[in-house]
Amino acid sequence: MTQPATVPATAPDFVVVDVETACSRVSSICQIGIVGFKDGVEVFAYETLVDPLDHFSSFNTRIHGISCDHVVGAPTFGDIHAIVDEHLAGRITVAHSFFDKGALGAACAIHERAGIETTWLDSVRVAKRAWPELPSHRLNVLTKFLGVRHKHHDALSDARAAGMVIVRAIEHTGIELAGWLSPNTARRGQAPKPAASGPLKGDRIAILGAPRDGTLARYLAAAGARIMSSVGTTTTKLVISDDQPFGRFVTAHADCRQAEALRLGGAPIEIVAERDLRRRMGPTDGHG
Repeated sequence: MTQPATVPATAPDFVVVDVETACSRVSSICQIGIVGFKDGVEVFAYETLVDPLDHFSSFNTRIHGISCDHVVGAPTFGDIHAIVDEHLAGRITVAHSFFDKGALGAACAIHERAGIETTWLDSVRVAKRAWPELPSHRLNVLTKFLGVRHKHHDALSDARAAGMVIVRAIEHTGIELAGWLSPNTARRGQAPKPAASGPLKGDRIAILGAPRDGTLARYLAAAGARIMSSVGTTTTKLVISDDQPFGRFVTAHADCRQAEALRLGGAPIEIVAERDLRRRMGPTDGHG
């Protein structure tokens, strides 16, 4: 049965979409769920079963529990294309991996409908950047880690869960939505896991001028610090590497300007040179 969407009073910050497919063809959408989020709160939800006009493989049915009997009388993707387009077009659309992006594109082509023009954001990439220490970033692993209620392989529940990954990542890192849309090429390495105790336990540190998986990062993590991907509202220290390549212009760097703006706004963030922090801490187990 189709669940009508509750129209939000204001436009959502982002929407999340998830689909289930009937067989190995990605165009064979048999269920779709869409959820809108505003200020970290769900503001609308839409879900429907879809007649894929294709066969159901036993493999897919075992995963999501949907069979041909469930979609009798359900709309086709062509029937709901306008609704989906209304919710997604012109917005930031989140999907947990870009399987859903490919499925929607293939379904549009098969049903001779216009492609959906939206700005895509992969919540897998967001999760890897926010919680690099996790061994897996599958949606069911993330929801268990975050304590989010979730029925895996139900399109609406999966969409809600992926949306909460974005909400929690923003809260965890202090990086706003626009920041997740920017490529993060400067910090590709995986941050070291913070030690269970140490003089920097509880600190959330961004590093300027050195990789987040390098010697300085390992030194700080060994002292208990959590290494952040960039400066955000929860960052407690910006450590400027002794090897930073910016010279006397380092204070003009975006991370330095952001940290200074937060400090002036009353945030408890410190900007400190690597040598000064090492001198203050003295000998630790976190030697490079």
